[in-house]
Amino acid sequence: MQANWTHHFVNINKIHMHYVEQLSSYESELTPVIFCHGFPMLWFSWHRQIPALAEAGYRVIAPSMRGMGRTDSPNEPEEYSVKKITGDLLGLLDHCSIDKAIFVGIDFGAFAIQDFALRYPERVRSIICLENPAAPHNPKKSPLTEYAEMGAKHFLHIEYFREPPRADLDLAAAPREFLRKVMWILSGQANYFDVFKHPPGISYIEAMTEPPPLPWDWLSETEFEFFVSEYSQSGFTGGLNWYRSMDLKWEERKSFEGVESEVDAWFIGSEKDVDLEGFHGDDPIGLMRAIFPKLNEVTMIPNVGHMISLEASTELNRILLDYLGKIESRN
Repeated sequence: MQANWTHHFVNINKIHMHYVEQLSSYESELTPVIFCHGFPMLWFSWHRQIPALAEAGYRVIAPSMRGMGRTDSPNEPEEYSVKKITGDLLGLLDHCSIDKAIFVGIDFGAFAIQDFALRYPERVRSIICLENPAAPHNPKKSPLTEYAEMGAKHFLHIEYFREPPRADLDLAAAPREFLRKVMWILSGQANYFDVFKHPPGISYIEAMTEPPPLPWDWLSETEFEFFVSEYSQSGFTGGLNWYRSMDLKWEERKSFEGVESEVDAWFIGSEKDVDLEGFHGDDPIGLMRAIFPKLNEVTMIPNVGHMISLEASTELNRILLDYLGKIESRN
């Protein structure tokens, strides 16, 4: 399996966007696949999936999502609206001359592809969501209001991120320490909910436990340093703005309350994922099925956490190729 990807830098939707592309080594009519990451991830979070899918005949594209990596990072939370984010994906498809794509997303990237599928179903062959089945949407209460109530009882990273510039400065001053701790605590080998033992007011870095030294069995020192290098250059404000804009996105999603999408959907989760366990209610899959009733399959990977693309690369690749084969065989 060989990584022969190409880096591209283009102006799309009034921002300078970076994306990585790897073409199949042979002629193929398979649907292109777009990978969308979340925070604190990067396009590089998919670096073990990109060549595997390209080897199987797919054209694979992995953008650096707005605010992260080498894509522009606007300072204003309003620049991270559903309209802006879905506009980025629409512009990417147009730039790449892709009529329809299969989208794979995790974390905020999963919410992005769901929002895109609801607004531009004619451009989506299928969506495959990892870990995050549906964006937070309580019609009666905005997400940042709910998280403020939760964060008044104990430390909560979302509440810590809410008001700039404290988190921006804290994380930018110690990118290696933050990324080492957060990537570990989000994995299946740690327990994110230990941070709840701490009171409100302390920093995220202080609230997280000290991880074992690298390398870990799922992440090498060289791979880790790529994340450190990218976030050291970009800073963290862009990633934090995805949280700060939650209420704005909540308002934008109101017009889609009760809408059932006709887009084909698939789900992959991990049994130790923090978001599935603590942030999507008692029936996470039911939330997704209510929006995407054509949810075909749900697969759970045991013994791994939120960093699924790195923690369970081989198994994830196997499931993705299985799903993609079924999608292609449908028509």
